[in-house]
Amino acid sequence: MAESSRRLPASASAAELKRELQRRVNCIVEDVDYTIEDTDEAMHCLSSLKDLKVRPTPPPEYLCPLSHLLMEDPVVLASGQTYDRPFIEKWLYKGSRTCPETKEVLPNSDLIPNLLMRKLISLWCKDHGIELPDKDHGIIPESDRYHFNSLLEILSSNDDVLEKMKAAKLVRILTKRFPPLRAFFKEDSVAVTKLLHPLMSGNVNDHPKLQEDLITTVLNISLHDANKKLIATNPVVIPLLVESLKFGTLETRSNSAAALCTLSSLESNKCIIMKAGALEPLVKLLDEGPLLAMKDAAATIVSLGVVKENRSIAVFEGAVKVIMKKITDRILVDELLVLLAMLSSYDKPIEQMVKLDAVSCLVSIIKEDTSDKSKEHCIAILHTLCYNDRTRLQEMWRDESVNGTIANLALNGTTRAKRKAKEIVEQINKYFSAAQTT
Repeated sequence: MAESSRRLPASASAAELKRELQRRVNCIVEDVDYTIEDTDEAMHCLSSLKDLKVRPTPPPEYLCPLSHLLMEDPVVLASGQTYDRPFIEKWLYKGSRTCPETKEVLPNSDLIPNLLMRKLISLWCKDHGIELPDKDHGIIPESDRYHFNSLLEILSSNDDVLEKMKAAKLVRILTKRFPPLRAFFKEDSVAVTKLLHPLMSGNVNDHPKLQEDLITTVLNISLHDANKKLIATNPVVIPLLVESLKFGTLETRSNSAAALCTLSSLESNKCIIMKAGALEPLVKLLDEGPLLAMKDAAATIVSLGVVKENRSIAVFEGAVKVIMKKITDRILVDELLVLLAMLSSYDKPIEQMVKLDAVSCLVSIIKEDTSDKSKEHCIAILHTLCYNDRTRLQEMWRDESVNGTIANLALNGTTRAKRKAKEIVEQINKYFSAAQTT
């Protein structure tokens, strides 16, 4: 008697269907006592293989660049690129602060629903008889709601530190793995205060692991757009994030910076974060931290720097000196040039850059095989330096007369880089023409 087995699921791959088809056909051909089930299943496999063969291929723009699958919940990243929400959230949660496609540094980690793309995908699925799952990211089952609230109660009322640590770890895991729970904090106005209660008495770093889990949870829930204002306007949160920037494990400090970066994407939050004194510890983290922490700090300073007043504070806290030290050592060059270009908009940072030998450093980066974006930022900063301190033209002329670095960029750079480079070359020529006639 031929061996019976359960039918393969509808999601079975072509390889699985072929293996099952081969097994069934072998039973039919080699076993005199084959069953009707064998013939039915063989026909089912053939039918399923046929469906797979004729299934329409979605247009490439409907596929998530990360998963290469049809997007179910398309969202737009700050870079303008569209991704499927679960996959881009996973990318961001791992600590990535760049766009997977364009590689540019993200000013924030906002995810904006791409309603037009969702509609187009839905229409395409309808035309081709494909059912697009209707995922509701906002529904929290009552049982999960009760369990989650019980964990917050432990954090806000239980005196047992070990119990608090267990609860904090669970809350961190749940808000990472189950995004709908992040909306819980929007629904319960005191939930954030309950969450951070263990850090509100005594030193924030009395229990480093507890602090790390709670601060990371703040990062998790700040990814939910509706929470951003609620979190930042809670008088407890931003001061604790700033304290955790100063005192905590490196992961705590890095995640504090990442949370502040996410929260600062909302314009009204930038002033709250600045007034809490975040820029000083951010610059310090940029100076002392490991690579990932430096990325978080740089991205946060860039985001806060959208407000011009914050740029002068960052300069006052020593940002220019730290940036110049890092890019001279070729650390985070692309990311830090974005920040340096932003800060070089008034006299004080320009004076500091001149003293720190910025011209030779930036020219040397242009000479190297760096990205087009880095060259654009370098030449833009050099352009600002030239127009604010004409004596720098002599320094650039010395390199130009030997290497022709800027002239080469004027010929072979991007459109923006060419324009800036041409203007510098013209200024150099004018400067020395005038010098020779006097």
